[in-house]
Amino acid sequence: MQTTAVIAEDEPILRAQLKSKLARMWPDLRIVAEVGDGEAALEAIEAQQPDLAFLDIQMPEMTGVEVARCLATNSAVRTHLVFVTAFDQYAVEAFEANAVDYVLKPYTDERLQATVDRLKGRLAMVPPPSQDLQALVAQISAQLRPATEALQWIKASVGNQLRLIAIDDVLFFQSDEKYTLVATRDLDTLIRTPIKDILTGLDANKFWQIHRSTIVNATAIETVTRDFRGQASVKIKGRPENLTVSRPFSHLFKAA
Repeated sequence: MQTTAVIAEDEPILRAQLKSKLARMWPDLRIVAEVGDGEAALEAIEAQQPDLAFLDIQMPEMTGVEVARCLATNSAVRTHLVFVTAFDQYAVEAFEANAVDYVLKPYTDERLQATVDRLKGRLAMVPPPSQDLQALVAQISAQLRPATEALQWIKASVGNQLRLIAIDDVLFFQSDEKYTLVATRDLDTLIRTPIKDILTGLDANKFWQIHRSTIVNATAIETVTRDFRGQASVKIKGRPENLTVSRPFSHLFKAA
């Protein structure tokens, strides 16, 4: 049977280059989907069930690591993952010790041919079990996390005053294109800091991203409910809002 693959790379030129080189080095490989962001990658992999998935680590919507995290909780997916990275240290320290392959940017013929040869040898093998993939994802996530000083306070203008809001008092952050809402029990205020910049300074064990525009304080969650479609939403203690949990982050609320 013909080997199938999904390519997930947000740079169109690099995506086309990878596809072209694979076509030359692996003529029997059939690309069943080409996507430019993580959410589309997750949908394509779950729908197509390809033999291989090339996942760029740094993508919009969801990173390749986040896609892998979601796939690790889906026992129905038996796809071999191939991470695409520009960082040699991640490949050497993380991937080579696991049954997961990698492609290094830029896509030189020599490096890509070595990956193709490894992949052909691994296709007859069963992909690594979900617990091994979850461990690898955690390892890569730790390496990718920037060394950022932990946030202790949020500085916000309220009228003509500057307020210092303790991080522990924040119930949730929610952003639109220009502003980020900082919600506490006593105060709602807007700041200009993008939510992605806030996220890097937060304790990931306490503050959970549940949507690309929403971060919640896990200790403030009152209930999690699902509608008839399976769409999850979070109710925050003492607040009227029901905050939507997008599919890439639904694994946070799956029963153990």
